[in-house]
Amino acid sequence: MNSSYLSLLQLTDLHIFPAPEITLLGINTEYYFNRVLQHAFMQSIDYDAILISGDLAQSPCRPTYQRLLHRIEEFNLPTMCLPGNHDDFELMQEVLDTPLVSCKKQVIFGCWQLVILNSQILKSEGGYLEQTELDFLEKCLAENTSLFTLIATHHNCLPSDSKWLDTMQISNSDEFLAIVARFPNVKVITTGHIHQEMDKKFGDVAVYGTPSTCFQFAKNSVDFAMDRTPPGYRIIKLHDNGEVTSEVHRIDTVLSELEITSEGY
Repeated sequence: MNSSYLSLLQLTDLHIFPAPEITLLGINTEYYFNRVLQHAFMQSIDYDAILISGDLAQSPCRPTYQRLLHRIEEFNLPTMCLPGNHDDFELMQEVLDTPLVSCKKQVIFGCWQLVILNSQILKSEGGYLEQTELDFLEKCLAENTSLFTLIATHHNCLPSDSKWLDTMQISNSDEFLAIVARFPNVKVITTGHIHQEMDKKFGDVAVYGTPSTCFQFAKNSVDFAMDRTPPGYRIIKLHDNGEVTSEVHRIDTVLSELEITSEGY
């Protein structure tokens, strides 16, 4: 671990298929996932851990998760995976269960704890935090008041400002944020799902949205819309004094093959 901060690589919304050649909206999602990984590991940063914040699979099945596991294991880093609305969480927990890659809900690194919450609603695109998730969060925060905390969810808890996307926001965000507000040791919330960069605040808490490793949704859109913004990832530095710094990076490629007029997927 770095001497003064924990360096976290966040990847999200991979939408990997059972076979690597399958495309989605004209995009080979696995190809771009590998391009993003290559870009991330060319940075002059020694990552301490990887966070994959949901929608690992587009068509969830054992071969998809196994291929992803083998790819991630190459980097020999602790990796936390949480489910998105497209994932099979039960299967994820079966396959992604190694000493390095897992679906653990709480991980402690030095003076920081990462609390991983499941916002998935089965057979729905929307988000919700069950009472068991809220209770788990409260327990982690109450029992570790001396630890700074990052909370990760798949769905966003603050509006993305795209009307159609925000119909899928965590529907009980108010309950979730009421717990967050009670614990000053929460410093950052980071999410996936919105396929775009977001950088907001909830009081003193940084709230991030992170680009997909494949295609992006157009910002400030009323209805489903994509643009040709390149795939990307987020680097989050969790400093020993509780400060959080973060940057989004993108590969240098315009997605000319994206079927941008599609009305959904």
